[in-house]
Amino acid sequence: MGDGAAVERAVGAEGEGERRFGEFVVVRRHGFVAELALDRPKAMNAVSTDMARSVAAACGAMAADRDVRVAVVTSTHVRAFCVGADLKERNSFSDADLVRQRPVARAAYTGVLELPMPTIAAVHGFALGGGFELALSCDLIVADRTAVVGLPEVSVGVIPGGPTTAVRSATI
Repeated sequence: MGDGAAVERAVGAEGEGERRFGEFVVVRRHGFVAELALDRPKAMNAVSTDMARSVAAACGAMAADRDVRVAVVTSTHVRAFCVGADLKERNSFSDADLVRQRPVARAAYTGVLELPMPTIAAVHGFALGGGFELALSCDLIVADRTAVVGLPEVSVGVIPGGPTTAVRSATI
């Protein structure tokens, strides 16, 4: 999906504007800053398969755009950055569906983790499970007073599914 020129055409030569990636992700350009906004407010930005694909595609476009000097991951929801995996979607999955979804979800987290420019997560409200891991994929997390972060899956014996808890613990 898109090279840097495509992103520039979508946002205008002056580096302002926005481009949607699927239904749930929008990238807004503010000069040299690209804002990747999670935009699934009805589900508190729970990461569905479609949203994961969109995050990965948006990251690919931002990585290819040489004019982007910093990326900020944000949310359009007033009470949540991202509540993690879409458990309603996963509840209907067979084991084979889960296996097929795994690389799609991983591509979203590694897409952010491997962006070539500095990345900042602007966290407000809940950042739980995969949502916290998405924030951890960034180089810096800026959290406001409403931020609540956590990995609730560990309380029932499930290890975090994204790569960032292992990567970040190795870098700290």
